[in-house]
Amino acid sequence: MATTTASITISSGDLTGDALSLSTTATLTKAGSATGLDQTSGVARKFFATAQTATPLVVASDYTADKAHKVYIKNTSTSNSEYVTVELSASPNLSIGRLYGGDWMFIPYDGNSDIDIDTSDVNMTVEYLVIYEA
Repeated sequence: MATTTASITISSGDLTGDALSLSTTATLTKAGSATGLDQTSGVARKFFATAQTATPLVVASDYTADKAHKVYIKNTSTSNSEYVTVELSASPNLSIGRLYGGDWMFIPYDGNSDIDIDTSDVNMTVEYLVIYEA
């Protein structure tokens, strides 16, 4: 059985009146079970020479719907003015939010909608990974 864990630590000495230190870890499991997720798309990067609008990054038809998939997306830009807007494909698309240079996200994904992106500039690269169950 595959065992994959995800961890995040958030700390700041000045975000609140007191020092902030949060840390949590989760074992990534299949929907409704204790069995670990055992499939991956592999870490990939897509380079976009032109600015993009509603461009599919993760295509729902590649994954089984209503499962406990996980998605990692990162804007590899080093510029804080370049951003990637992450969206769920719909009519119209539903914006999840913006990833500015160096920002990343790790989200649950049910495989029901494409995950699309818009890029704010030319020559941008987006890194992504899907950990999923068949």
